[in-house]
Amino acid sequence: MPGSGDRLAALDLIRGVAVLGILAVNIAGFAGPIAATTSPNLPAPGSTADVATFLVTFIAFEGKLRGLFSLLFGASLLLFMTRAEAAGRGGSALQLRRLGWLALFGYLHYLLLWWGDILFVYAVCGMIALALRRLEVRQQVSLALMIFAVWHGAGAIDAGIAASREAAVIRGTANAERIHDYRAEQTALASTSAHELAGFRAGFAAQVRARATAAPGWPIGLALNNLGEVLPMMLIGMALLRTGFFAGDWPRGMLRRIAAWGIGGGGALSALLAIWLWQRGFPPVATRGAGYMFSAFPRLLMIMGYAAALMLAAPRLSATRMGQRLRAAGQAAFTNYLGTSLVMCAIFYGWGLGLVGQVPRAAQPLFVIGGWAMMLAWSQPWLARFRQGPLEWLWRSLTEARMLPFRR
Repeated sequence: MPGSGDRLAALDLIRGVAVLGILAVNIAGFAGPIAATTSPNLPAPGSTADVATFLVTFIAFEGKLRGLFSLLFGASLLLFMTRAEAAGRGGSALQLRRLGWLALFGYLHYLLLWWGDILFVYAVCGMIALALRRLEVRQQVSLALMIFAVWHGAGAIDAGIAASREAAVIRGTANAERIHDYRAEQTALASTSAHELAGFRAGFAAQVRARATAAPGWPIGLALNNLGEVLPMMLIGMALLRTGFFAGDWPRGMLRRIAAWGIGGGGALSALLAIWLWQRGFPPVATRGAGYMFSAFPRLLMIMGYAAALMLAAPRLSATRMGQRLRAAGQAAFTNYLGTSLVMCAIFYGWGLGLVGQVPRAAQPLFVIGGWAMMLAWSQPWLARFRQGPLEWLWRSLTEARMLPFRR
């Protein structure tokens, strides 16, 4: 499927869907403390509507859109290098410089705006993926699946042990020491959440100072904690690009099967896991383990299912007005991602409207819809006048170490 100039239209379209979908998950992190991203009952018990909203997000969005974005990042990383080398330029050096600037953008995003930055994670994982780009397709996929399986398998064992201990405490069959430790952990979690909310209600300078002094290494820890998920997705994205997946070369019958089994099978497993948590009242330790580790396999299935379904829809969707706006949002995904953080922090944090901790989960989708509307509204008119989104242009100019043309 042709794009404008040297772009792959399908990549832009899927990236547009992914950057919109990521907001549906991130909104809980903007609206509340960090614990609120893992459970509908943290920091306080949620209503029936809050629980329903959490379940929909858990099944359809949690980890899936971020994984899809990681696939696209790996594909784009390889595409950038391939085109640079075809033009007789040093693709590796340019890409390393590009990732270095991305790491700086990501760290500044964390420091100045929001704790949940993913750009620094992508920069770190991208540098590792860069070293593995010359592996054969089978080797890339095999290595990616091995890293994914070992990482999440080990994590699931640890999370399972912790969840079983929690279950024993809840049943009242644990010994006194374990019950005491569990209650102390939950008290500490509540205290941490209250402290975070107080910090988020502070002014801009106070928040920046707190992140710079209390947790300057947070992005590094986040990158290490997500290495076993993001890096495999990037490697799979590279392999998909090399096999013509994003160029529309895969048989449509195969795409239909991947979409059906991925979305259907992965969605069913995610729903079963969500029901299991709901029946138990979302115990904190088990719910956290489910979001990060227990759901890894169904999440992988759904990521691939979503990618295949979007490739099936891309030819017709790209020709529609909505498809064109999604493509534009994908072309300006960097600006949209950081712009969304700026807008949402201005709504929820103390240096803005100060709504943090006051908007129940069931009402948060309204802010998501507003964010989607903004991304879809500005991206296409802007790109009709300019070659790139403003931050895309800045990033590319810094990478090239020269001022690139901006206006069309």
